[in-house]
Amino acid sequence: MALVAGVVAGVRGASSEPVTGVVRVGGRPQKDAVVWLEGAPGPAPAARPRAVLDQRNLQFIPHVLAVPAGTRVEMPNSDRVFHNVFSFHDGKRFDLGLYPVGTTKVVTFDQPGLSRIFCNIHPNMAAYVLAVDSAYVAVSDRDGRFTIAGVPAGTYTWRAWRPGNHTATGTIAVEPGRPMEITWP
Repeated sequence: MALVAGVVAGVRGASSEPVTGVVRVGGRPQKDAVVWLEGAPGPAPAARPRAVLDQRNLQFIPHVLAVPAGTRVEMPNSDRVFHNVFSFHDGKRFDLGLYPVGTTKVVTFDQPGLSRIFCNIHPNMAAYVLAVDSAYVAVSDRDGRFTIAGVPAGTYTWRAWRPGNHTATGTIAVEPGRPMEITWP
């Protein structure tokens, strides 16, 4: 179960500004947690930033990628070897086949859901792509911090997910000057 202490920061009046916060588990900062807000009108799909899940040093980078549903995710092979990227579990199912260094394949995550990503050649490679029904989504950094850009004032349902755990939820009123904190026991 998750608790929220504090309020989303950075929004004044009807304008939209960044929302900042921190995710903690057992009192420690949590890296790679996804936080998103539901119920806020989002920017047009054309305004979405470029999403990349790279392959370097026999790893997926980033380990956790969060995108609004409908986002095209580029999957370049920047490694020294061939890779075969696939996802056969929940979420988006695909198999990109074998592809060499310098090649990029693209997958559209057209529905909300969690996709576990693997390489058929290198079984130690694993990542997550979480597609959500919101334009307001972020992944926490190594210090547990996250920033969600351009959130309009209002009251929202927040959700948070981290690898190996369930999705936590709560309600938050966007007010200026107070950060959001998400805590798992």
